[in-house]
Amino acid sequence: MRIGIFDSGFGGLSIYRSIRARLPQYDYVYLGDNARTPYGNRSFDAIYRFSKECIDHLFAQDCKLVIIACNTASAKALRTLQQKAMPAEHPDRKVLGIIRPSAEALADYPRDRSVALWATEGTVKSGSFPMELEKLAPGLRLIQKACPLLVPLVEAGELSGAGIDHYLGKYWRETVAEGGQDIGALLLACTHYPLLYPRIRALVPPEIDILVQGDIVAPSLVDYLARHPEVEGALSRNGSQRFLTTDQTEGFDRLSEAFLGHPVASEKVEI
Repeated sequence: MRIGIFDSGFGGLSIYRSIRARLPQYDYVYLGDNARTPYGNRSFDAIYRFSKECIDHLFAQDCKLVIIACNTASAKALRTLQQKAMPAEHPDRKVLGIIRPSAEALADYPRDRSVALWATEGTVKSGSFPMELEKLAPGLRLIQKACPLLVPLVEAGELSGAGIDHYLGKYWRETVAEGGQDIGALLLACTHYPLLYPRIRALVPPEIDILVQGDIVAPSLVDYLARHPEVEGALSRNGSQRFLTTDQTEGFDRLSEAFLGHPVASEKVEI
Protein backbone atom coordinates (compact mmCIF):
# COMPACT_ATOMS: atom_id res chain seq x y z
CA MET A 1 0.00 0.00 0.00
CA ARG A 2 1.38 3.36 -1.08
CA ILE A 3 1.14 7.00 -0.10
CA GLY A 4 -0.66 9.07 -2.71
CA ILE A 5 -0.01 12.77 -3.30
CA PHE A 6 -2.69 14.64 -5.24
CA ASP A 7 -2.58 18.16 -6.64
CA SER A 8 -4.38 20.08 -9.35
CA GLY A 9 -1.07 20.43 -11.15
CA PHE A 10 2.62 20.81 -10.39
CA GLY A 11 2.66 22.71 -7.12
CA GLY A 12 2.10 19.66 -4.94
CA LEU A 13 5.51 18.43 -6.03
CA SER A 14 6.98 20.89 -3.51
CA ILE A 15 5.01 19.07 -0.79
CA TYR A 16 6.00 15.68 -2.17
CA ARG A 17 9.67 16.66 -2.26
CA SER A 18 9.64 17.53 1.45
CA ILE A 19 7.67 14.42 2.43
CA ARG A 20 9.94 12.05 0.54
CA ALA A 21 13.03 13.72 1.97
CA ARG A 22 11.72 12.93 5.46
CA LEU A 23 10.20 9.52 4.64
CA PRO A 24 12.16 8.02 1.73
CA GLN A 25 11.42 4.41 2.61
CA TYR A 26 7.77 4.38 1.53
CA ASP A 27 6.25 3.91 -1.93
CA TYR A 28 4.63 6.97 -3.51
CA VAL A 29 2.27 7.83 -6.34
CA TYR A 30 1.93 11.48 -7.37
CA LEU A 31 -1.08 12.53 -9.45
CA GLY A 32 -1.32 15.97 -11.06
CA ASP A 33 -4.66 16.89 -12.62
CA ASN A 34 -2.91 19.10 -15.14
CA ALA A 35 -5.64 18.77 -17.75
CA ARG A 36 -8.08 20.62 -15.47
CA THR A 37 -5.75 23.00 -13.67
CA PRO A 38 -6.05 25.62 -12.26
CA TYR A 39 -8.62 24.85 -9.59
CA GLY A 40 -8.39 28.30 -8.00
CA ASN A 41 -11.29 29.89 -9.89
CA ARG A 42 -13.53 26.80 -10.04
CA SER A 43 -16.80 26.31 -8.14
CA PHE A 44 -16.99 24.26 -4.96
CA ASP A 45 -18.92 21.55 -6.79
CA ALA A 46 -16.37 21.27 -9.61
CA ILE A 47 -13.41 21.14 -7.22
CA TYR A 48 -15.09 18.49 -5.09
CA ARG A 49 -15.89 16.37 -8.15
CA PHE A 50 -12.40 16.68 -9.62
CA SER A 51 -10.76 15.96 -6.27
CA LYS A 52 -12.90 12.90 -5.60
CA GLU A 53 -12.20 11.48 -9.06
CA CYS A 54 -8.45 11.89 -8.57
CA ILE A 55 -8.47 10.44 -5.06
CA ASP A 56 -10.55 7.48 -6.21
CA HIS A 57 -7.96 6.89 -8.92
CA LEU A 58 -5.16 6.90 -6.36
CA PHE A 59 -7.05 4.43 -4.19
CA ALA A 60 -7.30 2.21 -7.26
CA GLN A 61 -3.49 2.41 -7.45
CA ASP A 62 -3.30 0.78 -3.99
CA CYS A 63 -2.83 3.94 -1.99
CA LYS A 64 -3.67 3.54 1.69
CA LEU A 65 -3.30 7.23 2.44
CA VAL A 66 -3.70 10.27 0.17
CA ILE A 67 -2.36 13.74 0.91
CA ILE A 68 -4.25 16.53 -0.86
CA ALA A 69 -1.21 18.71 -1.61
CA CYS A 70 -3.34 21.54 -2.98
CA ASN A 71 -4.62 24.38 -0.83
CA THR A 72 -7.67 25.01 -3.00
CA ALA A 73 -8.74 21.35 -2.96
CA SER A 74 -7.95 21.08 0.75
CA ALA A 75 -10.07 24.16 1.38
CA LYS A 76 -13.05 23.25 -0.78
CA ALA A 77 -13.18 19.44 -0.90
CA LEU A 78 -11.40 17.82 2.05
CA ARG A 79 -14.07 18.20 4.71
CA THR A 80 -16.84 16.76 2.52
CA LEU A 81 -14.58 13.91 1.43
CA GLN A 82 -13.72 13.03 5.01
CA GLN A 83 -17.27 13.31 6.32
CA LYS A 84 -19.26 11.76 3.47
CA ALA A 85 -17.34 9.98 0.71
CA MET A 86 -14.70 8.24 2.79
CA PRO A 87 -16.95 6.56 5.39
CA ALA A 88 -19.36 5.38 2.69
CA GLU A 89 -16.90 4.28 -0.02
CA HIS A 90 -13.42 3.90 1.47
CA PRO A 91 -13.70 3.30 5.21
CA ASP A 92 -10.28 1.63 5.33
CA ARG A 93 -8.43 4.53 3.61
CA LYS A 94 -7.40 7.99 4.79
CA VAL A 95 -7.29 11.45 3.19
CA LEU A 96 -5.38 14.35 4.74
CA GLY A 97 -5.00 17.98 3.70
CA ILE A 98 -2.40 20.68 4.15
CA ILE A 99 -4.41 23.59 5.55
CA ARG A 100 -4.77 22.33 9.14
CA PRO A 101 -1.01 21.82 9.77
CA SER A 102 -0.28 25.13 8.07
CA ALA A 103 -2.80 26.92 10.29
CA GLU A 104 -1.26 25.25 13.34
CA ALA A 105 2.11 26.74 12.38
CA LEU A 106 0.59 30.23 12.14
CA ALA A 107 -1.20 29.75 15.46
CA ASP A 108 2.17 29.61 17.24
CA TYR A 109 2.76 33.33 16.65
CA PRO A 110 2.02 35.88 19.41
CA ARG A 111 -1.41 37.49 19.45
CA ASP A 112 0.13 40.97 19.47
CA ARG A 113 1.48 40.37 15.96
CA SER A 114 -0.42 39.71 12.76
CA VAL A 115 0.31 36.89 10.32
CA ALA A 116 -0.13 36.96 6.57
CA LEU A 117 -0.60 34.45 3.80
CA TRP A 118 -0.40 34.50 0.04
CA ALA A 119 -2.66 32.11 -1.83
CA THR A 120 -4.92 31.63 -4.84
CA GLU A 121 -8.27 33.37 -4.99
CA GLY A 122 -10.01 30.04 -4.39
CA THR A 123 -8.16 29.43 -1.14
CA VAL A 124 -8.75 32.97 0.11
CA LYS A 125 -12.46 32.96 -0.77
CA SER A 126 -12.99 29.59 0.91
CA GLY A 127 -12.35 31.12 4.33
CA SER A 128 -10.62 27.92 5.46
CA PHE A 129 -7.61 29.54 7.08
CA PRO A 130 -9.63 32.08 9.14
CA MET A 131 -11.93 29.24 10.21
CA GLU A 132 -9.05 27.09 11.41
CA LEU A 133 -7.27 29.97 13.14
CA GLU A 134 -10.44 31.02 14.93
CA LYS A 135 -10.40 27.58 16.57
CA LEU A 136 -6.65 27.38 17.13
CA ALA A 137 -5.72 30.97 18.00
CA PRO A 138 -8.71 33.25 18.63
CA GLY A 139 -7.72 36.87 18.30
CA LEU A 140 -4.74 36.31 16.00
CA ARG A 141 -5.07 38.73 13.10
CA LEU A 142 -4.75 37.13 9.67
CA ILE A 143 -4.06 39.07 6.47
CA GLN A 144 -4.98 37.09 3.36
CA LYS A 145 -3.70 38.19 -0.04
CA ALA A 146 -4.80 36.53 -3.27
CA CYS A 147 -1.92 36.47 -5.76
CA PRO A 148 -3.54 35.24 -8.99
CA LEU A 149 -0.65 36.01 -11.34
CA LEU A 150 2.05 34.03 -9.54
CA VAL A 151 1.01 30.52 -10.59
CA PRO A 152 0.92 31.32 -14.33
CA LEU A 153 4.33 32.96 -14.05
CA VAL A 154 5.81 29.96 -12.25
CA GLU A 155 4.38 27.53 -14.78
CA ALA A 156 5.78 29.69 -17.59
CA GLY A 157 9.22 29.35 -16.00
CA GLU A 158 9.39 33.02 -14.96
CA LEU A 159 11.14 32.50 -11.63
CA SER A 160 13.27 35.65 -11.72
CA GLY A 161 13.53 38.94 -13.55
CA ALA A 162 11.72 42.25 -13.70
CA GLY A 163 8.28 40.74 -14.36
CA ILE A 164 8.11 38.48 -11.32
CA ASP A 165 9.75 41.12 -9.11
CA HIS A 166 7.09 43.63 -10.16
CA TYR A 167 4.20 41.42 -9.07
CA LEU A 168 5.89 40.22 -5.89
CA GLY A 169 6.51 43.83 -4.93
CA LYS A 170 2.92 44.75 -5.71
CA TYR A 171 1.49 41.93 -3.60
CA TRP A 172 3.83 42.65 -0.70
CA ARG A 173 3.01 46.38 -0.67
CA GLU A 174 -0.69 45.53 -0.61
CA THR A 175 -0.11 43.06 2.23
CA VAL A 176 1.77 45.64 4.30
CA ALA A 177 -0.88 48.28 3.56
CA GLU A 178 -3.47 46.02 5.16
CA GLY A 179 -1.31 44.62 7.96
CA GLY A 180 0.78 47.59 9.02
CA GLN A 181 4.25 47.03 10.41
CA ASP A 182 3.50 44.23 12.88
CA ILE A 183 3.54 41.19 10.54
CA GLY A 184 5.38 38.32 12.17
CA ALA A 185 5.14 35.67 9.46
CA LEU A 186 4.18 35.19 5.82
CA LEU A 187 2.83 31.76 4.88
CA LEU A 188 3.23 30.76 1.23
CA ALA A 189 -0.17 29.07 1.07
CA CYS A 190 0.14 27.92 -2.52
CA THR A 191 2.43 25.06 -3.37
CA HIS A 192 3.83 26.83 -6.45
CA TYR A 193 5.21 29.71 -4.43
CA PRO A 194 8.26 27.93 -2.91
CA LEU A 195 9.91 28.15 -6.34
CA LEU A 196 9.81 31.92 -5.83
CA TYR A 197 11.23 31.75 -2.32
CA PRO A 198 14.60 33.40 -3.13
CA ARG A 199 12.87 36.40 -4.68
CA ILE A 200 10.29 36.62 -1.88
CA ARG A 201 12.97 36.31 0.80
CA ALA A 202 14.93 39.14 -0.83
CA LEU A 203 11.81 41.30 -0.76
CA VAL A 204 10.35 40.61 2.68
CA PRO A 205 12.21 42.13 5.67
CA PRO A 206 14.48 39.59 7.39
CA GLU A 207 12.70 39.85 10.74
CA ILE A 208 9.55 38.39 9.14
CA ASP A 209 9.46 34.60 8.95
CA ILE A 210 8.51 33.03 5.62
CA LEU A 211 6.76 29.69 6.10
CA VAL A 212 6.93 27.07 3.35
CA GLN A 213 4.23 24.41 3.53
CA GLY A 214 6.44 21.46 2.65
CA ASP A 215 8.50 22.18 5.76
CA ILE A 216 5.29 22.08 7.80
CA VAL A 217 3.42 19.18 6.20
CA ALA A 218 6.31 16.68 6.15
CA PRO A 219 6.90 16.64 9.93
CA SER A 220 3.13 16.69 10.46
CA LEU A 221 2.86 13.48 8.40
CA VAL A 222 5.70 11.91 10.41
CA ASP A 223 3.72 12.66 13.55
CA TYR A 224 0.47 11.35 12.05
CA LEU A 225 2.04 8.01 11.10
CA ALA A 226 3.54 7.67 14.57
CA ARG A 227 0.07 8.17 16.08
CA HIS A 228 -1.66 5.83 13.62
CA PRO A 229 0.26 2.55 13.53
CA GLU A 230 -2.66 0.87 11.75
CA VAL A 231 -1.96 3.14 8.75
CA GLU A 232 1.82 3.16 9.01
CA GLY A 233 2.01 -0.60 9.34
CA ALA A 234 0.07 -1.10 6.10
CA LEU A 235 2.47 0.98 3.98
CA SER A 236 4.94 -0.78 1.69
CA ARG A 237 8.60 0.13 1.86
CA ASN A 238 10.41 -0.15 -1.46
CA GLY A 239 11.31 3.51 -1.91
CA SER A 240 9.48 3.62 -5.25
CA GLN A 241 7.85 6.61 -6.90
CA ARG A 242 5.42 7.00 -9.81
CA PHE A 243 4.25 10.22 -11.40
CA LEU A 244 0.85 10.44 -13.10
CA THR A 245 -0.65 13.35 -15.02
CA THR A 246 -3.99 13.87 -16.74
CA ASP A 247 -2.30 15.95 -19.47
CA GLN A 248 0.68 15.52 -21.76
CA THR A 249 3.72 14.00 -20.12
CA GLU A 250 6.32 16.18 -21.87
CA GLY A 251 5.23 19.39 -20.17
CA PHE A 252 4.75 17.63 -16.85
CA ASP A 253 8.24 16.14 -16.95
CA ARG A 254 9.85 19.45 -17.83
CA LEU A 255 8.26 21.43 -14.99
CA SER A 256 8.57 18.55 -12.53
CA GLU A 257 12.32 18.66 -12.90
CA ALA A 258 12.23 22.32 -11.85
CA PHE A 259 10.34 21.37 -8.67
CA LEU A 260 12.26 18.21 -7.80
CA GLY A 261 15.73 18.86 -9.15
CA HIS A 262 15.94 15.56 -11.05
CA PRO A 263 14.44 14.10 -14.26
CA VAL A 264 10.93 12.65 -14.10
CA ALA A 265 9.27 10.14 -16.43
CA SER A 266 5.52 10.50 -15.92
CA GLU A 267 2.55 8.48 -17.18
CA LYS A 268 -0.59 9.95 -18.73
CA VAL A 269 -3.82 8.68 -17.19
CA GLU A 270 -7.51 9.16 -17.91
CA ILE A 271 -9.64 10.13 -14.91
